[in-house]
Amino acid sequence: MDEKFNSILSIALIPQIIDLIVKNEGLDDISAIKEFYCSKTYEMLAKEETKMWHFSPMTIYSMWKYEKKTGEVVFPEE
Repeated sequence: MDEKFNSILSIALIPQIIDLIVKNEGLDDISAIKEFYCSKTYEMLAKEETKMWHFSPMTIYSMWKYEKKTGEVVFPEE
């Protein structure tokens, strides 16, 4: 993973997504981190070529929530 890309994810994006999971799903920080990092949504986000890092934290959270409900990762329509 590219250093700049990794920084964007680690510093700017992932903490906001985890915060949304904690606030909206009633999970503690550790559980939220585990849930997100073990998801297909995170797996796709971690691949720079998917360009998911262009999405807002709320959009990625919504994708994660949909995945938890259905087992599928669905990209939003533009």
